[in-house]
Amino acid sequence: MKYIIALTAALFIGLTNILFAQNQYDSVEIKTIKVDDGLYMLQGAGGNIGISSGVDGIFMIDDQFAPLTPKILAAIKEISPKPVKFVINTHWHFDHTGGNENLGKDGVIIVAHDNVYKRLNSDQFMKDFNMNIPAAPKAALPVVTFNDRVSFHMNGLEIQAQHFANAHTDGDSVIFFKNKNTIHTGDIFFNGFYPYIDSGTGGSIYGMIKTVKHILGQIDDQTKIIPGHGPLANKQDLQNYQHMLAEVVKSLEPLAQEGLPLEEAIKRDPLKNLNETWGGGFLKPEKFIEIIYATIQKHTKK
Repeated sequence: MKYIIALTAALFIGLTNILFAQNQYDSVEIKTIKVDDGLYMLQGAGGNIGISSGVDGIFMIDDQFAPLTPKILAAIKEISPKPVKFVINTHWHFDHTGGNENLGKDGVIIVAHDNVYKRLNSDQFMKDFNMNIPAAPKAALPVVTFNDRVSFHMNGLEIQAQHFANAHTDGDSVIFFKNKNTIHTGDIFFNGFYPYIDSGTGGSIYGMIKTVKHILGQIDDQTKIIPGHGPLANKQDLQNYQHMLAEVVKSLEPLAQEGLPLEEAIKRDPLKNLNETWGGGFLKPEKFIEIIYATIQKHTKK
């Protein structure tokens, strides 16, 4: 109960663009987008969910918030009557793992990177939002973890999760549907707006840029991309995102090298050429700079 109360309280802080008070979950609709035969993206409140449906059952990527589990399962039933066999968490944040406990109690096998298990299994503090997150209950914890990559062979597909260190967090995984030329990036990719980068749990804008470059080298112009947040995307969308991240660093590094404190850096409005395109998400430009500036300051001192 302490865990659920903490998550509910966090909804009022505004971590994502679609956080709701407990009594507002009734208004959330789960939207199903077909990505390919047997592949779907579900949007509701929180991170985008990926679904593989086939003869072996349902393979699920992320699970949003606990109160939405019945709606999410109902949406999946519209796709297939088969049971959910696995859910893999792309990282530890509660808008992607909030449904773990419900699914775990139903016998779904939860899979994640080793660091996701460590984060969920201990109290966390999100310094950017002054938010304490208590350890998750046992039923919400991954029962299978991996340190580099893991492959699933179901529904006629090879589904591979690859770990990328120190991007959005220290436990990020990208899921590759090898036979479908489709990937799910988790929150390494926020399609169309500035991302949240959780430096308190190992994230870094420099790691994000490096990771996106690596992903771009593994996909082609026909690849379909399910982002952590935002609409279904393609390689060009991810390239635009990479360019934005590089421009952010290019704009902020000189200010850090000048020794400007955060407040003075914000006053310079360094992202003014990017804000119209990227500043309309849940992180406004000033907050985005606040979150990443300390990382850039440390990097310039090396």
